[in-house]
Amino acid sequence: MPNIKSVVKDVKKSRERRLRNQDTKSKIKTFVKKTKAAQDASTENAAILLTETVSIVDKAAKRGIIHPNAAARRKSRLMKRASFKTAAQA
Repeated sequence: MPNIKSVVKDVKKSRERRLRNQDTKSKIKTFVKKTKAAQDASTENAAILLTETVSIVDKAAKRGIIHPNAAARRKSRLMKRASFKTAAQA
């Protein structure tokens, strides 16, 4: 444990940030799984889940929790999957 008061505060802040970032990353993974499952099942709420997932991923990238390119990659894969599913149904 550090001896300097400001460093002690920094350690505390970094732990709080780490927990907040973990929560957001977990939320992203959960929504991606839900969206993929809805797309596979061809349910009506797949489009709604897709927009929510994209929003969550964008917010995480904006806050610096995930890299912007990682956010773009995740969104691209979900969109590609969605368009493939709709094309297969037609």
